[in-house]
Amino acid sequence: MKITLWGTRGSLPSAGSDTVRYGGNTSCVEVRCQSDTCLILDAGTGIRRLGAAIEPDLARVDILLTHLHMDHIQGLGFFDPLYRPNLEVHVWGPPSTTLHLRARLARYLSPPLFPVNLRELPCNLTLHDVPLGRFHIGRLTVTAALVCHPGPTVGYRITEGATSVAFMPDHEPALGAKAFPCEPDWTSGFDLAKDVDLLIHDTQYTSTEYAGRVGWGHSSVPQAMAFATLAGVKRFMTFHHDPSHVDAVLDRLHDEARRARLPFELLPGKEGMDLQI
Repeated sequence: MKITLWGTRGSLPSAGSDTVRYGGNTSCVEVRCQSDTCLILDAGTGIRRLGAAIEPDLARVDILLTHLHMDHIQGLGFFDPLYRPNLEVHVWGPPSTTLHLRARLARYLSPPLFPVNLRELPCNLTLHDVPLGRFHIGRLTVTAALVCHPGPTVGYRITEGATSVAFMPDHEPALGAKAFPCEPDWTSGFDLAKDVDLLIHDTQYTSTEYAGRVGWGHSSVPQAMAFATLAGVKRFMTFHHDPSHVDAVLDRLHDEARRARLPFELLPGKEGMDLQI
């Protein structure tokens, strides 16, 4: 399984920010497996560059959205394969108790926010409310579950044979806990992350920043490390970097985390990074 990071930010950084090494695009990760199945996790601004790199003879693309906050769908309308008439595109998103996924996405992909209506896209488009549980895309097994973040939000576990990846870019498992980490059965996202080969997880805040943002749906770096330790992951990749955190700040946060002698390999999530697992 090959993982490529096309966007790692929680929001777009200011123009001129020192974000060269970690990147400035919002959430987008490409997953390729041995059977050539192409999964895209979230459709932040990074999906535009990914779309330009997708081979012209690809028959199908699956886009798995964790939720519909703007930084996770902002690049969708600029994803070039949506305008290929012969391409099969499946978009999966969290279920809602009020509106189907098509109705919710159409609010963004329609005037005045976007010049092209969702229904006008020339690709062979299918939209799915994500089933909460296990389903299959090609030879990949995908497990989806609701996680702690404002609005309907899911995390994903993707499995190919004995290899597994968990993706939770917006996640606050410490919310409401008197002491974190707490019991696994009471911890949001634990079953998705348990024993995975790679966990890609929200690390938006420092501990000081988190204290003033409880309930916003994100984790501090120490909380994310504690969650990964509880879940027994093999590798942990930092993700959803705060737009105000320039390269020097992120370097310092990763250096501080490594001093704790972590029980897993720590990988700083950087735009353009490729990882074979």
